[in-house]
Amino acid sequence: MAVLDLIHGGMHRNAARGNGAIAKFVAGLRENMARRAVYRQTLRELGELSDRELADLGLNRSNLRGVAYEAAWGAK
Repeated sequence: MAVLDLIHGGMHRNAARGNGAIAKFVAGLRENMARRAVYRQTLRELGELSDRELADLGLNRSNLRGVAYEAAWGAK
């Protein structure tokens, strides 16, 4: 009986550690999904601006992906 308790207890402790890792993994996925949504929204909104409006902001169309990346993930 003591052996079964040790085995079961060990499995329970490993499962608890695994749940923490899974929670971190899921949290990381959610954070990445949120950042990706910010990237897509920023890119979409900037893409809707005219060339003149972009020039007023000091941007051109070739800068848009970099600006959207910075908005989502910060400077490189």
